[in-house]
Amino acid sequence: DFYGREIMKANVEAERVRMQLTKAEAAARLCVSAKTYGEYIREKRPIPSDVLVRMSRLFGCSTDYLLGMDNLPKEGR
Repeated sequence: DFYGREIMKANVEAERVRMQLTKAEAAARLCVSAKTYGEYIREKRPIPSDVLVRMSRLFGCSTDYLLGMDNLPKEGR
């Protein structure tokens, strides 16, 4: 749903900013192009599960948090 996608977009971007990464740097670390990363954030393309897992590892948070299913960004809090 729209609300869930907005939360996911906000959470992914919040974690990227928290880590002080540019969108291009985040894309490189996720092994996707900057264009593809931008399409994820603009909701032009769904985030594949393998990329979501890579995001979780890069940002040090759970996939549930990124998906908006958990409001605690860090695992184990």
